Order: sequence, then C-alpha cells, then structure tokens
Amino acid sequence: MTATGTFGLSSEARNLHWLLSNLVEEVPGLRSVAVVSSDGLLLLSSDPEQNTASAARQESQSPRGSSADLATIVSGIGSLTIGAARLMDGGGVKQTMVAMEGACVFIMSISDGSLLGVQAEADCDMSVVAYHMGLFVGRAGHVLTPELRSELRQSLEGSL
Repeated sequence: MTATGTFGLSSEARNLHWLLSNLVEEVPGLRSVAVVSSDGLLLLSSDPEQNTASAARQESQSPRGSSADLATIVSGIGSLTIGAARLMDGGGVKQTMVAMEGACVFIMSISDGSLLGVQAEADCDMSVVAYHMGLFVGRAGHVLTPELRSELRQSLEGSL
C-alpha cells in the first residue's frame, strides 16, 4: 500500500504523497489512509488505483474498504463530531477514534479543516497510529493551501 501518481505534481504535492507513503510504511496494521477536504472530497489516498484513476472509475471499481470508502466515512464522522463539539461548546475536534471488532478508524483534523483518516487492524497499537498521524498532520497542515488542495483533487480526477 503506497501513494503513487506523483508525476507532474508540484513539489508540495509530491511531498504530501511522500508523507502519506511514509505513514503507511512506518505504521504496522494500517489498511487504508485518506486525506479529505473540508467539503468531503478525497484529496490524497494510500490506494495506488485511487491516485491514478478517474473519479467515475473510483466509484465503480473501488473495493470495499478502499480509501474512497474511508473518505466517505471520514467526511461523515468528521461532520458529526464537529457538530457535536459545537452543540457541547467543546471547542475544535482534534481526534476521533471508532473501535470495532475487526478494525479501527482514526480521524484527525488538519489545520485547514481537512481531515486525515486511517483504517487500521483491530489489534493495532493505537498510540503508534495516533503518534504517526500527529506527525503527518503537523507536517502537512502548513502546506495544504487552497491551491494545493485544488491540485491534489485535479490529479485524482484527471489522471488516467
């Protein structure tokens, strides 16, 4: 599981792909990773086919549990927790974790309103996952500009 499809991208976009690949390689038990914009669009994925396929092909051929599915889940849970935090006057949501019998989903906010989502094995070391997600968010947050988000989205939609 690696992030690919970086040919022709800016150095900032290539750097984000590298950071994502590094996250995937460094953390045992990860199944899928997705970066989702604040409006719910998949920007970056750990699935090579997600990074090189058109949006229509992603929807019709993505396997269950893929980064496209994870992006949908991350967007929904992210929206729900942000709404809950507002209702409870709890401030900004930093991290959300859902533990299931067979998997875990971790969601972490990125400074621009985007979200980092990770699907991991149920027996993963949660502290290691959270630590590496925090590293990614810290490194990616300052470079994820509107221009870069647009470039990443276009690279997912247009490269075939």
